[in-house]
Amino acid sequence: MTRRAWLAFAAVSVLWGVPYLFIRLALEGGMPALFLAWMRIALAAAVVWGMAWHAGVLAQLRGRWRWLVAYAIPEISIPFPMIALGERHVASSVTAIVVSTVPLIVALLALRFDHSERADRRRAAGLVIGFGGVVALVGIDIAGRADELLGAILILVAATGYAIGPMIFKHRLADLDARASMAASLAIAAVVLTPAGLADLPARAPSAGAIAALAALVLLCTVAAFLIFATLVRDVGPGRAAVIAYVAPILAVALGVAALGEHPGSGAIAGLVLILAGSWLATGARVSDLRPRVPAAARERA
Repeated sequence: MTRRAWLAFAAVSVLWGVPYLFIRLALEGGMPALFLAWMRIALAAAVVWGMAWHAGVLAQLRGRWRWLVAYAIPEISIPFPMIALGERHVASSVTAIVVSTVPLIVALLALRFDHSERADRRRAAGLVIGFGGVVALVGIDIAGRADELLGAILILVAATGYAIGPMIFKHRLADLDARASMAASLAIAAVVLTPAGLADLPARAPSAGAIAALAALVLLCTVAAFLIFATLVRDVGPGRAAVIAYVAPILAVALGVAALGEHPGSGAIAGLVLILAGSWLATGARVSDLRPRVPAAARERA
């Protein structure tokens, strides 16, 4: 891990840890959930499309639209509005904890759809422990509250979409330039959500804080985070870069407590610990993922 890689790792961990805070602020500032998701996607699409056009990489999209649609819908069109709708009923910290199940869902789907994955004891134990965390969260903190249970279910749907999208991307779109694939995916998702966004227009002008939160979601949590993450993947590989999935939820919970005065219950804390531990085991991650790599030339000199 070079210094640049560590800086990129820290930046993306922060940028993917703060969206739930900004979503909550935008909702409280009078921005409807579906409108918020639509505007976030549409504005980000415009920014990234301009970047891709300037770089001359849009020609790569020719003949790939079918798989781009298949990727954009589960990865963007479904999760973004589901999270915004879910956060109307649950705290931002709970949202982050439920979204942290993504590595678990990926590991579970991989057993069926990715033949390179093997169901060994470590992975099976991780799945049991991780989903035990979901049970702890729902059973202790959410049970008996219909609105919070609905919110958690909506966010779990989003997490499932986040798990499906990368599997499609890995097998069908990984060769595309990141700016081209992101621009097309965001544009497709914006078109899909246009009817819902127009049907959920604000009754009055959102507050300045809500507009600022939307701007942060677009420029920081969507555009900047993705581009920095792409750089990180190129520098250290997808395995090490994926460790962000274990850092961002912790930051999101801390921000919910510090900035919004949230008080996660015992079920939320137990759920977070069990989900992250289970994800670590189920995805085969190891502490060595964060250790510096010694270049081959340096090994030979040693």
